[in-house]
Amino acid sequence: MADERPIVIGTRGSALALAQANMIQDQCREAFPDREFELKIIKTTGDKLQTASLANPDKSLPKGLFTKELEVALADGTIDLAVHSLKDLPTELPDGLILGGVTQREDVRDVLVYRAAFGKVSEIVDIPDQMTIGSSSTRRCSQLLEKRSDLKLVEIRGNVGTRLRKVAENKDLFGTMLAAAGLKRLGFVIGKGYELQGEDVPEGLLAVPLEISDMIPAVGQAAIGLETRGYDARVAEICARLMHRDTLVSVIAERAFLRAFGGGCATPVAAHAHVADEQVNMEVVSYAGKGPKRAKGAKNLEASMELGEELAQQVR
Repeated sequence: MADERPIVIGTRGSALALAQANMIQDQCREAFPDREFELKIIKTTGDKLQTASLANPDKSLPKGLFTKELEVALADGTIDLAVHSLKDLPTELPDGLILGGVTQREDVRDVLVYRAAFGKVSEIVDIPDQMTIGSSSTRRCSQLLEKRSDLKLVEIRGNVGTRLRKVAENKDLFGTMLAAAGLKRLGFVIGKGYELQGEDVPEGLLAVPLEISDMIPAVGQAAIGLETRGYDARVAEICARLMHRDTLVSVIAERAFLRAFGGGCATPVAAHAHVADEQVNMEVVSYAGKGPKRAKGAKNLEASMELGEELAQQVR
């Protein structure tokens, strides 16, 4: 007799997490119209520590800020499937849990969101001198300062809406950087005149996507990861239907790079892999030592993990 219990999808409660979880739930229902799926919100440590510094982590700041409680719920059977922004998911998972699937990746670029009062800016070199940028990402800050050492960096935290309001209301801030994928999944659109459009967007904000050549994304950026129990055949069938091959190959390479490098989501490294002509191509950069170290390479699809590990050794 078939197991007719609902598939419980676990998610954080932020607006972006819910948008992503609802998207996955819709895909599940389309692929399996005869099955029942429901969402369950799990509050994570990262949601509780809104004032914690991500840019300057110390030993008191736990790993898996946005994943630990979801993983506990997976392990004890409270949920069957955890939906993560893949860049938040550690490369080493608890025993019994696996990355069961990844869906098709969204735009991997970062977006510079800034106050219109400073005039239009189309790339990093156009930012006026001595401006202050708000970011809690060591990856973004390192790449920004490499290109523009005159800029001032301050930490800024909170969900997308909070960060947008901070930029709009703080006249000392030029702007901040956000993931294009997150903005799109929340319904924001960049107009032809760079105006940022969407629900509850503060007035006076412009936005421009930054090319990958200027800002290499984080490991797993713009991909959604589906974490599951490794022995759950019922959920494995669902993940297999939602899996996107090229995205999977790319994130395997990126996560192998981060794992071999020995870092986490706060480590000042960046990596971007993509599939073209049945090869996985990858470029990486590290700011963990003295000055940036860069590497790039390509391998066949079956060797994506090996590619990531090799590039990690080149920039350590």
